[in-house]
Amino acid sequence: MALKDLPAQAQPREKLAAHGPSALSDIELLAIVLRTGMAGKGVLQLAQELLQLPGRAGLSGLLQAGHADLAVLELARRAMAEQLRERPALASPEAVARYLQLHLAARQHEVFAVLFLDGQHRLIALEEMFRGTLTRTSVYPREVVLRALHHHAGAVILAHNHPSGQVQASAADKAVTQSLQAALGLVDIQVLDHVIVAPGASLSMASEGLM
Repeated sequence: MALKDLPAQAQPREKLAAHGPSALSDIELLAIVLRTGMAGKGVLQLAQELLQLPGRAGLSGLLQAGHADLAVLELARRAMAEQLRERPALASPEAVARYLQLHLAARQHEVFAVLFLDGQHRLIALEEMFRGTLTRTSVYPREVVLRALHHHAGAVILAHNHPSGQVQASAADKAVTQSLQAALGLVDIQVLDHVIVAPGASLSMASEGLM
């Protein structure tokens, strides 16, 4: 169905305004980023076709796409970041997970990142801090604390990807989380969550009662 034929409340932008980004499908989110279609092809159809490119189905496939598609992906990242800057991250955990998937899920190696949040838990910045297998010796709490102080953060959300595709929290994941909670707690910065992402999957350690 063409965008103009949808009821007002079912159109992507109206749904975004009313319910937030987590209520939208991948197609609807991409349609908002694209803004308009092309001759003979509506924006929803174009978004669907981009997500179904041969050999690159879905968001995980788009993460590995060519230059033009990667430009669209970067716009999607920026749109999601704007949403997280306007409302508390904890108001939409699904949006946080989706945002982190866009950044980290398709990486071929482990990347540890931190979302720095203000006192109202709105996004200040996302920074990739460390790369490689996640252990207490590969993640330096002092560096995370210094960056948090630099951003005047009131809270953080930790994140990393599992290239294996499995998002279960390992013993090392739990140990790193506890180490960072202790270090950041010394400067009154709260660790709200540790999110693990992979293509098409995510896990919130806070939601699972693992921290």
